[in-house]
Amino acid sequence: MIQPAKPELVTVFIDGKEIAVPKGTNVIEAARMVGTDVPHYCYHPKLTVAGNCRMCLIELGMPMADRATREPIMDPETGKQKINWIPRPQIGCGTTVVPGMHVKTQSQMVKDCREGVMEFLLINHPLDCPICDQAGECKLQEQATGYGRGYSRFIEQKNVKPKRTQLGPRVMLDDERCVLCSRCIRFNQEIVKEDVLGFVDRGSYSTLTCYPGKELTNNYSLNTVDICPVGALTSTDFRFKMRVWFLKQTNSIDTESSVGANTVVWSREGVIYRITPRQNDEVNDTWMADSGRVLYKQVQADDRLKTATIGGKLASIEFALTEAANLVKTGGVTVVGSGRSSVEEQFLTKKLATTLGAETTIVARTGEDDGILISADRNPNTRGALVTGLISDVPTTDLSALGAAIDAGSVTTIVSVGEDLLAAGLTADQLSKVAVIYLGAHGNPTSAMAQVVMPTLTVFEKNGTFINQQFRLQKFAAAVPGLAGSFDDLYVLDQFIVAVGGESIGVDVKSVWPTLAAEIPALATATYANLPATGLLLDSTPWASLNFPEGKSLHFEPAVETTTA
Repeated sequence: MIQPAKPELVTVFIDGKEIAVPKGTNVIEAARMVGTDVPHYCYHPKLTVAGNCRMCLIELGMPMADRATREPIMDPETGKQKINWIPRPQIGCGTTVVPGMHVKTQSQMVKDCREGVMEFLLINHPLDCPICDQAGECKLQEQATGYGRGYSRFIEQKNVKPKRTQLGPRVMLDDERCVLCSRCIRFNQEIVKEDVLGFVDRGSYSTLTCYPGKELTNNYSLNTVDICPVGALTSTDFRFKMRVWFLKQTNSIDTESSVGANTVVWSREGVIYRITPRQNDEVNDTWMADSGRVLYKQVQADDRLKTATIGGKLASIEFALTEAANLVKTGGVTVVGSGRSSVEEQFLTKKLATTLGAETTIVARTGEDDGILISADRNPNTRGALVTGLISDVPTTDLSALGAAIDAGSVTTIVSVGEDLLAAGLTADQLSKVAVIYLGAHGNPTSAMAQVVMPTLTVFEKNGTFINQQFRLQKFAAAVPGLAGSFDDLYVLDQFIVAVGGESIGVDVKSVWPTLAAEIPALATATYANLPATGLLLDSTPWASLNFPEGKSLHFEPAVETTTA
């Protein structure tokens, strides 16, 4: 594996502390490396520098040298080279470090500048923190406390700006809270490549709006809410629902495609309220698609399966497993796994098929690649099915081969792991010829025709791992308890294996992984507990010749001029 080149380092001095930082780093990021916070609003490490909020003002100096000879000018009292301090403050976001640079972030000049900027920002800002959705994660609140005067000299009437302006179907604007940082504008211009937002009017009357005839409708619009440093932009789905300090955060993965964007699931008392992106520069930077943010609603969906059934009648999971075992013992079994199952579930699905002597397949889902974070492969774990041996080639989008085997009479029983076989190309007439055993979280036409149904969990209710299109192994964790009456997929699969005469492997991720790592060469050196937050890149050489759905996703590259927070 080729090791990345080490960055060229330059030595700078921040508040008297000497530090070596990569060439091209700006002062905000350099200060962060020594644990010093330089407050800012308009700066974002993944966007271009605008330099319009002026909150990041610092003092800047360079070692003095004789202009003619270039010899250092020394201070006779200290014996050190004199520093030529620029008389006026400079913006930290737009200043790139150079060798020998000196920076002051805590001087009296800097303190006065911050208080002045903060005072101007608060002049027309409404006093509505108690009802603002951003409360608890608002940079204006935090920096007003940390860097403001602590009192106001303003007694005039505040300018009133538009409230509850619908910029798009998912984003609401309270413009009087806007600090004109332009992050939302730059995000749409630079990441989405859709120039839809801009400022109109001047001075204290400046207002954020959409261009005439346009709306903020792209599938990444809610990222503007994430990066808004104040409460100006809010999500129509999350607005006024819950205070963020009440919510528990759980790391997860966006399951809508093979990109595997890293996410955070926010929940309280078993209820999920929102999903936001989690930074991973190797996969999704700090962004995610809007469509992935509403997937949590599948937990409480009306079509959730809440109890096991046999022939449409309620049954215990034990009786359902017994009946399923009786059905598959007659032979002629095919197991239809899922590209939406976790690596651990696919491993047990393969073990079940091996125990039954059955063929295995999964259903491909494809769509248009959007060039950002939605890939053409709409399964989150197609690569996992290859690594675990559940399949040996890129899956097809239909089950026509299985349908032909049913018509020929060679397949009499199908075990479907969460897949709607009718949507995948089989006909109702073909399904009526076979016994169907369905394991899944949601009902569909296939579960309605199944002889045995065993309810399982959604991705938000269980632990596991996915392998994305980079062959990066990433883990996710349960955010909320499983729905009453449903069971962990690993438990159902493991007990199914036992019921048909196989050996128990494990009913949870922790107990499955020793066997998984021992039997899957690509995972031999991995452990679930020690997987890094950014995931583990596996060797994809054995599958290099396979033709996956083409796409241009993952165009992001870690920023070379900065280090991320």
